[in-house]
Amino acid sequence: MTRSTDRSMNVAGPMGATTWAIAEGYIPSGSTGPEPAMTSHETACLLNTGDADAHVEFTVYFSDRDPIGPYPVIVPARRTVHVRFNDLEDPVPIPLDTDFASVIRSDVPIVVQHTRLDSRQAENALLSTVAYPISGGS
Repeated sequence: MTRSTDRSMNVAGPMGATTWAIAEGYIPSGSTGPEPAMTSHETACLLNTGDADAHVEFTVYFSDRDPIGPYPVIVPARRTVHVRFNDLEDPVPIPLDTDFASVIRSDVPIVVQHTRLDSRQAENALLSTVAYPISGGS
């Protein structure tokens, strides 16, 4: 198979859903190893296979306080964007050492994968799973 930037090669079209949930999240305050690569983090990997940019909003939920957000992100057409929850700062930073969950909404179908790197100790832990699709898309 040869590589092509021709739009006709996009046989998949838009894939995924417009609303996703990640029911768990936790950003440790401590890390071991060089920054930023080994900084403990939560990441949402967003894939947009469609021909239109995806306008995405993150809302973060807690057990003991009101939700925060939205955090807007644009995923260009036929691209992927990896969003570290650690880097979400507007309207407010995600608190460290605090359990949270998130809902991710997009105006076009996208695919969302959740990844966590916990580097609090030298033996790092990496978790990755597809988020839960709630609605929309194919």
